[in-house]
Amino acid sequence: MKTPTRRNRPEPTIPLINIVFLMLIFFMAAATLAPPLDGDVRLVRTADLEGRAPPDALVIHADGQLMFRGAGLPDAAAYIATLPDAGRETVRIVPDADLPAPTLLRLGTALRAAGAGRVVMVTERGLQ
Repeated sequence: MKTPTRRNRPEPTIPLINIVFLMLIFFMAAATLAPPLDGDVRLVRTADLEGRAPPDALVIHADGQLMFRGAGLPDAAAYIATLPDAGRETVRIVPDADLPAPTLLRLGTALRAAGAGRVVMVTERGLQ
């Protein structure tokens, strides 16, 4: 006679999943994820602010013309010469969106050769 083999019953995972899901919903409903803002507080809107380049930035037009504080400059060395020694550590440039990349790279190299420590490009998002 053959002895019946005992089959192991699988552990019930569906009830465990249901319990975990119910606990998750309970804790999400019972806990505050972030404290609510006071109803009397109005947040500051910055969308209407006018963005403008920093006053010590070198503006580069699409044709490669250099402007500093409204005056034209012949080259990068002339711009570096107008800055005080402390202002030469970080130089800000504001290039036109249509300025060719090789021109921008040449200008960055010229600024570094003229004595700029770092060359930082100011972008539209940085002005907003």
